[in-house]
Amino acid sequence: MFPDGGRISAPFHANLSFQVRSIDLQSSAIVIAVFTFVLLLFSLSVHESAHAWTASRLGDQTARMLGRVSLNPMDHVDPIGTLLLPALMIFGPFVGLGFLGGYIFGWAKPVPIISRNFRNFKRDDMLVSLAGPASNLLLAFIAFLGFAAVLFSESHLPEGASPSTTQQSLEMLCDVALRLNLTLCIFNLLPIPPLDGSHVLRNVLPYGALRVFDSITGPLSYLLLIFVGGAILRVVMTPILTLAYAILARI
Repeated sequence: MFPDGGRISAPFHANLSFQVRSIDLQSSAIVIAVFTFVLLLFSLSVHESAHAWTASRLGDQTARMLGRVSLNPMDHVDPIGTLLLPALMIFGPFVGLGFLGGYIFGWAKPVPIISRNFRNFKRDDMLVSLAGPASNLLLAFIAFLGFAAVLFSESHLPEGASPSTTQQSLEMLCDVALRLNLTLCIFNLLPIPPLDGSHVLRNVLPYGALRVFDSITGPLSYLLLIFVGGAILRVVMTPILTLAYAILARI
């Protein structure tokens, strides 16, 4: 928790073993890594900007005055959590650090929120909390539509023609964006501090339970994020992606 309702984009976790039709991922691993890193910076910027913009609309101008209603990644990055750790985990396997590959773990710079500026404290605090995951869900939906559009264009190629490099690249880009933003959305909705979902849950807990909930900090919180949060994420992501790819396969 941060004073006065400040937020962290939350540690996130994403599987990098993407499956994209018609593309040899073995030879495209470095391209996927670059796409993942760039899309991660953009998705986190949208996430944090959504928190800041929503807070501004609901009466707290703190983040807006600090320039956080912005899609510029430099306004939101944490040098360690947004750049160093994700870069090591994404690009580590290419420099002999294979044990770091497969997952991403990190965070963005907290959006400063002064909750007493809200007109309706509990309602507005929950809306600001939900704004970040909602923005990632919107990006995932846009990526899904983009993926579908690329597949549709490929299905109407002349007989015997192969997808162009541009089409294959766009297909890969949309797939990475879909998985990454679904991960950010679902993971941040988990009711584990300091994730956005914990702010929502905190506003509806009775006082006695609230005291216990607020004691979930430090190492305990991060252990829950890694082991419990990671397991829940896999359980939720699997049917969603299965359905998404089943729909795309019919195009």
